[in-house]
Amino acid sequence: MNLAICTISFRHHLISIEQVARWAQAHRFQGIELWGAHARNLAADQEYGAEWLRGYGLAVVMLSDYLPLEAPPDELWGKLEQLSNLARRWGTRKLRTFAGRLGSAETSAADRAGIVARLRGACQRLSDCGQLLLVETHPSTLADTAESTLRLLAEVDHAALRINFDVLHVWEGGDEPSRALSQLRPHVSHLHLKNVSHRERLEVFAPANVYSAAGSRAGMVPLFEGAFDYRAFLAELAGDARWDASLEWFGDDVKGTLSRDRRAIEQLASAPAARGQRLNARAARDI
Repeated sequence: MNLAICTISFRHHLISIEQVARWAQAHRFQGIELWGAHARNLAADQEYGAEWLRGYGLAVVMLSDYLPLEAPPDELWGKLEQLSNLARRWGTRKLRTFAGRLGSAETSAADRAGIVARLRGACQRLSDCGQLLLVETHPSTLADTAESTLRLLAEVDHAALRINFDVLHVWEGGDEPSRALSQLRPHVSHLHLKNVSHRERLEVFAPANVYSAAGSRAGMVPLFEGAFDYRAFLAELAGDARWDASLEWFGDDVKGTLSRDRRAIEQLASAPAARGQRLNARAARDI
């Protein structure tokens, strides 16, 4: 598994992109997931981009932002063009967004059709640039359940539409993540990994709370110390280099938590039991 850190983890830190890159390199991460706000604020500094980051042995694995799918066309397509140009500068094909602002059960048929049309238009434009649009599995969007996500993929019907599979949010939506990943696997291009102390604490990941410097961090816990069993989920995936994943940590002690979680995943990947499960799973897929 290729592991990345997220620059959003450092959203409230007084820290430079050079410090982030040096730290990621020193702690043996393979990449960086670049938050759109950070990419925009670095745009005026021409020295920063894919070539600069390669000097640290790193790559931007995904540019994560939020397309205004409900906005007037000029605003939406202008934002998409900006993000596409930033992604090209940083050498990534993957742009992450959310599928609307309401859950699938709360979205009318007409509004859903509008979001589908906008996503298809975005995919057509990005495809012309060799880029992909990743919709994140997330509450209060059309990708809030596996069923709605599969339906969305069928409705948009474009090869450039992919999935950023946020494991915890899939679990939050009531699906069993391993089963959901099996269903969505042909469309998944990235994984988000994070955990919570108890299901009742999931509201701590509400965007308004996450983005607030004064927001609560109660319930945000290291990957293997939470309510969701990542050891079982990652047993097959951790040692498979075909998977790209980001450790999406929003809490305190960013560096300590990320470095410990990376080591724990590395240990899991090297465990004999995990290697056996991967071999069995591959054999089953070949039957």
